[in-house]
Amino acid sequence: IQRRVHGDLHSTHALMSIMEYNGAAIVAMKGLGCVAIAADRRLGIQAETVATDFKKVFKIHDRCFIGLSGLATDVQTVHSVLESKHNLFELREHRKMKPKAFTAMVCHTLYAKRFGPYFVEPVIAGLEPKPDGTLEPFIASADLIGCPMYPDDFVVAGTMADALLGPCESLWRPDMEPEDLFECISQCLLSGMDRDAVSGWGAVVHIITKDEIITRTLKTRMD
Repeated sequence: IQRRVHGDLHSTHALMSIMEYNGAAIVAMKGLGCVAIAADRRLGIQAETVATDFKKVFKIHDRCFIGLSGLATDVQTVHSVLESKHNLFELREHRKMKPKAFTAMVCHTLYAKRFGPYFVEPVIAGLEPKPDGTLEPFIASADLIGCPMYPDDFVVAGTMADALLGPCESLWRPDMEPEDLFECISQCLLSGMDRDAVSGWGAVVHIITKDEIITRTLKTRMD
């Protein structure tokens, strides 16, 4: 971008939020007794692509996953901090942390750093145990200072969150089986990534059911 000031030509740089510096696309959806979380695989420095196998979704345990969008260095730092805290909880309590309790811990961790925040937006997906022994699909998200949101359908995060909302609202429907949920979340993610220049280059989808975890890698446009 160039502008003329007092007859001289000056060059200025377009401003970009630090949350958009590396690019990301994450979406989570509820199904019938299952939940899905998906993310792209691109690591970039603004418009420059650095890697196409960057991990943004992490397994906490068999029934709880977290996706982290935002600054890549903080993504890795926050994952290490949360994994350490969960491991200490497991050693002390001799049980896995429930997704809702894990979300509270994530929000507390982010809020504790609010004056110098981690530049990440977490998306949590899992199966929450109920008093009667059944498992209820659970999804949540938060902003970079830990303000939580607990939607009943789907949640999106990343540089292309706006482009994801339309496909998700059009394609998502209640009580989808695991295969239908996979197809829905995959099509939403692919559609959104086609409209965003700093995310994409492949995607990974995790479907969490009471019996298994299904992980699939999607081939996408590589341009």
